[in-house]
Amino acid sequence: METRSHRRTNRRKFLKRLLYSVLAIVIIVGGGVAFAYYKLSPANHFKASKVISPGSSNVKPKTGTVNFLLLGSDQRKGDKLGHTDSILLIHVDFNTNKISAVSIPRDTRINVPGYGYTKLTSVQYIEQADKGPKDGIVAAVQTISQMTGVPINYYAETNYGGLKSMVDVLGKVEISVPFDVTFTHPWYKEDKDMVIKKGTQQLDGKMVTELVHERDSVPGTDFGRQKLQERALVGIAKTAMKPQHIADLPSLIKQSSNFLTDTNMSQTDMLSFGLAVKKLDLAHIKYYQIKGTSQTMYDDILQRDNDQVVLDQTSLEETMSHFK
Repeated sequence: METRSHRRTNRRKFLKRLLYSVLAIVIIVGGGVAFAYYKLSPANHFKASKVISPGSSNVKPKTGTVNFLLLGSDQRKGDKLGHTDSILLIHVDFNTNKISAVSIPRDTRINVPGYGYTKLTSVQYIEQADKGPKDGIVAAVQTISQMTGVPINYYAETNYGGLKSMVDVLGKVEISVPFDVTFTHPWYKEDKDMVIKKGTQQLDGKMVTELVHERDSVPGTDFGRQKLQERALVGIAKTAMKPQHIADLPSLIKQSSNFLTDTNMSQTDMLSFGLAVKKLDLAHIKYYQIKGTSQTMYDDILQRDNDQVVLDQTSLEETMSHFK
């Protein structure tokens, strides 16, 4: 017959086993979370990033660095084809948590094998027409990589609707506008001749898309638009990283298909990059600008003269040395 003493001993043994079991579960779950966080840590996640376009064959990416190419398409809803309207190359060094960025003029003069000389913006359109949307974007990425001589690891493309939706999800975005901007060729007719004043502005999705599209009214035309696009990028990133949005980041990433027309980034890649942005001082992004001249030249694709940007090769090489 079991005595009271035996029952107490058995109860203690049971509680001890229960405690050890719970502790084991906590360790296993905690270890899994820690491992998942370790893998998501940008320095680890992007340690050996894939290279979708190697640039120059003699360039080996530095460990712990990655190049992102952000593309903006002028393709609207219902359009089957589109041009590359904006090009922003971003270099992140996870070893130092520093970031560099450069905008590449969409009107840069290039030679497309089999077609001749044309603008960089036309590459995507040509390949889309011949082979389809995916091939058009990949061709643009590869052309930019070869032109700059730097490897590209990830790309993401959005269009007018995607950018507008992204900003509207975040709410108004604070952008430091570098100069007065008059909308000369707006997406919406009612915005014609509207002026966005120099200074800090709170802008919704519609106004952000109008801002980054404008070129004719800003200093330096294409080069001025590059500044607007850079300021918009910083404004969007800062807003996305605000405390009220951090908790929503995984949900926003899951909605990425609503904002991006194409990307080779997985949701895990995006989440890890989001963690990286939290550590970066976005006010001290190092911006570069490639020198060039605007010239009227013959376009073999359009078979007529148009305005093209001829990049200074020395400036191009010096700038790209910071992206290798």
